[in-house]
Amino acid sequence: MEMSEKITYLNHPLIQHKISILRNKNTGTNEFRQLVEEIAMLEGYEALKDLPLEDVEVETPIETCMTPMISGRKLAIVPILRAGLGMVEGILALVPSAKVGHIGLYRDEVTFEPHEYYCKLPNPIEERTIVVCDPMLATGGSAVDAITMIKKHGGKNIKFMCIIAAPDGVKKLHEAHPDVQIYVGHLDRCLNENAYICPGLGDAGDRIFGTK
Repeated sequence: MEMSEKITYLNHPLIQHKISILRNKNTGTNEFRQLVEEIAMLEGYEALKDLPLEDVEVETPIETCMTPMISGRKLAIVPILRAGLGMVEGILALVPSAKVGHIGLYRDEVTFEPHEYYCKLPNPIEERTIVVCDPMLATGGSAVDAITMIKKHGGKNIKFMCIIAAPDGVKKLHEAHPDVQIYVGHLDRCLNENAYICPGLGDAGDRIFGTK
């Protein structure tokens, strides 16, 4: 794993192996969806390593002891619709008690700029660790706008998780929100003229939900 300030590239062999299967155009919807969940869980394991703990009293079969458990408000998972939904179950597998919000953005096909159409967050959002997830960080526009919206609603402790990213998107997100920790499964080469990540894995939403 390499780290540069607030940007973490997750080079674990299992993550890299599963991303390679995602890239294959012959990987079907069911397997693709399952792999996205598994990658999200592996990334979440790393992204949540700094969750706050507090000692609580537990009675074991042998004796009573003080032992650490996650403290504070429950985690908030906020997928960027619709592709981000594919990552939610993987993070919930780690933290089943987490609350789930949703942010909907669509991209203008001419300008590539994102527009908001839905935002629903768990309260009180300002007291929660928030994990924003989207499989692709391409231009960075959607991620920047989604996090801006969360901050407007009071969110403070925000992390962003993606499976693959283009250098442009990482740079744009880090510059717009330097306080947000970014977790990237794999940094790809570039964006093409249509703002698709290369070599990429195609349209993540279409491949997760079996649409075209």
